[in-house]
Amino acid sequence: MLRTLRISLERRLPKGIGDALRQVALFAAAYLAYRLVEGAVNVSNSNPAPFSHARDLISLERSLGVFVEPTIQSWAYGSHALIVGATYIYITAQTFILFGLLLYLYLAHNRSYYFVRNMMFVAMAIGLLGYAFYPTAPPRFLPNWGFVDTVSQVTNTSPRNNAIQNVLVNPYAAVPSMHVACAAMLGWTLVFLVRNWLARVCWALWPVLLTFVTLVTANHFLIDTVLGLATAGVAAIVAYRLARVRPHVWAFRPQPARAAPQPVFVAPAPSFGAQPGALAAQPAAFASQPAAFSSQAAGTVAQSATSAVSS
Repeated sequence: MLRTLRISLERRLPKGIGDALRQVALFAAAYLAYRLVEGAVNVSNSNPAPFSHARDLISLERSLGVFVEPTIQSWAYGSHALIVGATYIYITAQTFILFGLLLYLYLAHNRSYYFVRNMMFVAMAIGLLGYAFYPTAPPRFLPNWGFVDTVSQVTNTSPRNNAIQNVLVNPYAAVPSMHVACAAMLGWTLVFLVRNWLARVCWALWPVLLTFVTLVTANHFLIDTVLGLATAGVAAIVAYRLARVRPHVWAFRPQPARAAPQPVFVAPAPSFGAQPGALAAQPAAFASQPAAFSSQAAGTVAQSATSAVSS
């Protein structure tokens, strides 16, 4: 039974069980290390730097005339369903949705999975640098500016009071927005891989939806989302450069276009009521056509040669 299961998996997996296990272990180790380092660079609640940085971002946005987060969240609170839906999209975007899309890429678009994997690793490293050197409190920690912590309100939990989350999650990891970065890297990758036009439109809008969700749930400032897009862009450039080292494995390979259908010659069907002799003569007539064409072509060539000699 185990042997049958193994053979079945070998047939279904693009590069066999060994590569699949290697990719799972590699990505799990990278994700766990990312979470541990993110928690390790967490600053104490008494450190004023994260809140000072948050106020700096607010001042910058107000000077640019783009401090719209409180207005967007206030508008969204007109619909309870919208707030609940946005909250759970935010919670699952970096867990179930992220891993589900990576699994889909590995199974259905394995040729491009390794490029996306490298791109994700680079983006994680950039994110950790931002969290370490510019810790920033998210808007939900600033109720005096009119923000509401929708995650705590909808789920009845507080990340700052959860011991496990304090080890694995940095509550001051707002710059850049990795939700938006991952949405851009995965969504815009799938635009080039799926064939259905409606699916392409949906994946093209996936980063836009995540940007809206992060603003509605008060988890990021607008500038955070812009920096998330920039992180995705830099990660894509680095992954492209890395692909030159192993182009046969790490290169991005979009879905090839479908070949145009070739014309098919169909012999005319015999008319009803035809005589048996006429039916039998039809194959011979079709068979004689190549010979007739050959004779005509030979005559044309001979005529051209005669004309050339006479001239």
